[in-house]
Amino acid sequence: MKKIILLLLLPLQLLAQPGLEDIALKIKRVENSLTPSLIFGDSLPNYNLEQRMKETKTMGLSIAVIQNYTIHWAKAYGWADSAENRKVNLETRFQAASISKSLNSMGILKLVEQGKLDTAADINNCLKSWKFPYDSLSKNKKITILNLLSHTASLDIHGFPGYDRSDSFPNLIQVLNGERPANTKKVRSIGQPDKAFRYSGGGTTITQQLLMDITGADYANWMQKNVLKPLGMKNSSYRQPPVDTANLATGYYNDGKPVNGKYHIYPEKAAAGLWTTPTDLAKYIIDCQLTLRGKKGKILSTPMMKTRMTPYIDKNAALGVFVEKKGDKNWFNHNGGNEAFLCTSWGSMEGGNGVVIMINGEDFSVITELMNSVATAYNWNGFFKPEFRKVISIPRDTLATYTGNFKMGKDTISLLMCGDQLCIQQNRQPAAGYKVYFTDKTHFSIREEASTTFALLFNESGKLEALELKDPRMKMKLPKIE
Repeated sequence: MKKIILLLLLPLQLLAQPGLEDIALKIKRVENSLTPSLIFGDSLPNYNLEQRMKETKTMGLSIAVIQNYTIHWAKAYGWADSAENRKVNLETRFQAASISKSLNSMGILKLVEQGKLDTAADINNCLKSWKFPYDSLSKNKKITILNLLSHTASLDIHGFPGYDRSDSFPNLIQVLNGERPANTKKVRSIGQPDKAFRYSGGGTTITQQLLMDITGADYANWMQKNVLKPLGMKNSSYRQPPVDTANLATGYYNDGKPVNGKYHIYPEKAAAGLWTTPTDLAKYIIDCQLTLRGKKGKILSTPMMKTRMTPYIDKNAALGVFVEKKGDKNWFNHNGGNEAFLCTSWGSMEGGNGVVIMINGEDFSVITELMNSVATAYNWNGFFKPEFRKVISIPRDTLATYTGNFKMGKDTISLLMCGDQLCIQQNRQPAAGYKVYFTDKTHFSIREEASTTFALLFNESGKLEALELKDPRMKMKLPKIE
């Protein structure tokens, strides 16, 4: 009877697959073995997915798992829209946020293979409706397609907040120039191109303008015809605002409230505008994997796909993806985060494994923990290595003296009390803050970013004057805002 119940819980499209009973057991194991990457204490916890969705205030979640170059299983959980009594199903579309950049790179490199773009040439050679205004900061070094796709153009505008559905929406040139009604500043140089990695959604937005200038087509229409449709991504679209709204997920904040208007609009389509499903993104990953093996790709040739997966200047930043060696395998990845939408995508370059997870919520920890569970269940050697850290308890009165705001470039990092614990936010997100865990009296970490550590910096009189942020890429001193 127990096996029959498990079968009934599976998505209908899996019922014809061989080995269904094994898949059911695998799903059950994944659902009951969620584990954080950073563990405060000595024991390895195993969480239940339903429990963690409740604890992280995650309204809905959808996942697709890839094994041996095929979608092994896919499943949906929770609510797409609770007020409409509408549950998530496998065709529910989520905002892919920055994963949009990965599919965008497929389109841009397709134009390269067609001879319509030169990866090493000045982008202004192809831009027609708008030209990038070089200044002294770029030191006469020209920006190329390789720079834009690998975030090595030294441009500002990290990401985009999107627009309320009742707002006026800017056109792309207004976005690039930071002109009203755009809600972000102009996309401009902050240094010399071709020197170092600097993540820039603004740079990706320039490639959107490039594609339109070269093809003379609407960006969403061209991507639908030349990238999404050939990959079989039938539940995906770059249309902003979306036209088919029947099965879109609504974004939810950590306090349980929906985004005003259900979701934000992103005219910056190449950087953040894709609506899609884990199943559709899994099709994209599988095509990349098979093309790397030498099979005929649906979008790019094998040599171009290998170029796309090759780091450029930065050791992890390739063209529209990030690459990382985990255990004995190389992986390509991109995460995404829009207003109340989060997601991740991973594909191995050898062996045909991968996972895509999307939520309409604000807490990435449930994504990380579920991804770790998949890696464990499928024996992805070296993919998940839990890190154990000892923690100490600090009195609430002392924690309260650590609160305040700290300047990180154009962003603000805030330390605030959440109950009896200290929490951290970036630009007031997530609304509830991430809980911090002290490893000694001045150093702390958060579960959501295992590779990042923070240190409180005090002056000679014992007054908190700055916050130090350190990760494998950088070390930054964030002065306190008085």
